[in-house]
Amino acid sequence: QLQLVESGGGLVQPGGSLRLSCAASGFTLDYYAIGWFRLAPGKEREGVSCISGGDGSAYYADSVKGRFTISRDNAKNTVYLEMNSLKPEDTAIYYCAAGLHATLTAYEYDYWGQGTQVTVSS
Repeated sequence: QLQLVESGGGLVQPGGSLRLSCAASGFTLDYYAIGWFRLAPGKEREGVSCISGGDGSAYYADSVKGRFTISRDNAKNTVYLEMNSLKPEDTAIYYCAAGLHATLTAYEYDYWGQGTQVTVSS
């Protein structure tokens, strides 16, 4: 069965850092664009970052640009989201998704993980 599993979430203080992982099973991530999305209480799902399966081009939402970095390790079949200078507004459930195109639009993705909770609080 095709699966994506997020991990690495947790509680962190404002200004701190976390690295989220998105591990694939049942398929290889090499050929897929991978996106990170987040869902905060009372908010709409937001596209955070994505990386293409071809040239590895990365894209970021304005809200995280300069603070987050997306990367992939094809040997580990894993995509990462490094989050620095975290703010309380970053608190959300973070989901990774795989699809054909690198986009921050959720409906263009085919496979989704279960999410991992990130809480930024003092």
